[in-house]
Amino acid sequence: MNNQKGKLYLIPTTLGDSAPLEVLPISVKKAIEHINTYIVENEKTARRFIKKISPKKSQPSLQLFLLNKFTNVLELPAFLDPCLKGVDVGLLSEAGCPGVADPGADVVKLAHENDIQVVPLVGPSSILLAIMSSGLNGQSFSFNGYLPIDKNERKKEIKRLERLSFEQNQSQIFIETPYRNDKLLKDICSTVSPETLVSIACDITLPSEYIKTYPAKIWVKKNVDLHKRPTIFIIHKN
Repeated sequence: MNNQKGKLYLIPTTLGDSAPLEVLPISVKKAIEHINTYIVENEKTARRFIKKISPKKSQPSLQLFLLNKFTNVLELPAFLDPCLKGVDVGLLSEAGCPGVADPGADVVKLAHENDIQVVPLVGPSSILLAIMSSGLNGQSFSFNGYLPIDKNERKKEIKRLERLSFEQNQSQIFIETPYRNDKLLKDICSTVSPETLVSIACDITLPSEYIKTYPAKIWVKKNVDLHKRPTIFIIHKN
């Protein structure tokens, strides 16, 4: 009987439809070539990604556990049963890095509780790439996820984040459902001070990548189309 536990590999994916090995290191390819058990958000896209990385891998041999907003939390411990039997498991995000703005964090927590080794692999994080390329404070920043949908609540939250950035010299990062990006940019520009810096990082790592940082008063004059394009927003008031 194998008493050695398998490891939980955190396997990053691309941020869009780009060639995986242009943005992912060889360590990701090696992991996928030897792992047949995965925890994934979407079976179809996970299988497509695995096939792109390792075309010769047998698809029928894959064991996939689904982890998304419909997954019952009581199911999660079973996802790590293979690790307890000595089998390595891969955790795949839909885009970017598992566990970062991603439901995979719950599985990683369980792995630690069960003394299962967690192995994070290098890959693109839209949050880190956005702050890297923004020119804003990379020493102190906060990721705030999605802002409220209600317009008044959203503006109130934007104002609060702007105040926080000024008081703590901290860049404030947030995202929006892609089809509401243009509305969010308008709300930012009509809410923050004209001199507050606003950074937009859109389609990161893709051929259509667009990354710019301007004061809000400049963005008002720009005609930029963010509709249905994955975008990171950062604000910082000096």
